[in-house]
Amino acid sequence: MAGVSPRTVSNVVNGYARVTESTRLKVEQAIAQLGYRPNVLARHLATGRSGQIVVVVPYIDTPYFAELLQAIIPVARQAGYNVLIDQSDGDREHEGQLIGPHSHRSLFDGMIYSPLGLSQQDLSNRDPALPLVVIGERTSAANFDHVGIDDVAASTEAVRHLVSLGRRRIAAIGDQPYPTGEAAQRRTAGFRAAHAEAGLEVDESLIVSTPRFNRVDGAEAMKALLELDSPPDSVFCYSDLVASGAIHTALARGLRVPEDIAVIGYDDIEDGRYNRPTISTISPDKREIARLAVERLVMRIGSKEPVPGVDLKAGYRLVARESTTGSY
Repeated sequence: MAGVSPRTVSNVVNGYARVTESTRLKVEQAIAQLGYRPNVLARHLATGRSGQIVVVVPYIDTPYFAELLQAIIPVARQAGYNVLIDQSDGDREHEGQLIGPHSHRSLFDGMIYSPLGLSQQDLSNRDPALPLVVIGERTSAANFDHVGIDDVAASTEAVRHLVSLGRRRIAAIGDQPYPTGEAAQRRTAGFRAAHAEAGLEVDESLIVSTPRFNRVDGAEAMKALLELDSPPDSVFCYSDLVASGAIHTALARGLRVPEDIAVIGYDDIEDGRYNRPTISTISPDKREIARLAVERLVMRIGSKEPVPGVDLKAGYRLVARESTTGSY
């Protein structure tokens, strides 16, 4: 209709090469008259890419992951990628299938992954052709990238905050002493480091393990702590959801937060800012985590040569609110 070659049409549509203004106008008029749209499927077949990345998280209904997804999607969209979302439920078999041989071909070009059921070795043994960026609190390996905050340092700062308020019997809720509980173990390491820094002895009875980082886990763990002969005067919770559950139990027992028992959480989810009392927390820079993860994944997708894995650290800050200081 425009009286030009398919190559010229392609150049106009994609902006690849110079064309005269008159030719460009003829092609654009033909496009408008025909209602032409590029065939995205054909384009992806030609390039060998789908134009999609997948983000896999353990639980979509967990506020931290929901907020992280909200940060990732616009960054990926700006880089030209649609985002698929999968929930692994922490199921080791499903998580392993997602990174197994040929799992991604024609479906997505790369993966941003927050696994719960897989060990470091499992991730290292993935399909080597899969561009992968792991997010969350774990150590990185040489053959995949990792983006997270310095979890040990952040946890140390959380407990240091409680010590600065004069608290001495400090409990921890959320330890997970098994191979795939690396995030929890790093927070426990920070808990211990802060005690050593302050010259305090860790009371092992004050470290309570939980299967997940949920409200019910925090509520049940706080019940156990309050039944001790010498209960804690403060608690470091490994997520804000755990902190919310712990606070619920403390208030139900007639205790005042923070006067009788101070509570600090982790993740800085929106709910914590509207809890009563508002929850003191470690606030990871979710926007920076999203930006670093997408940028690194796009680089891996576009790279034709093997690229060594890197460990990228995003920032964090301690946010003191009512649950430790009594004021917002």
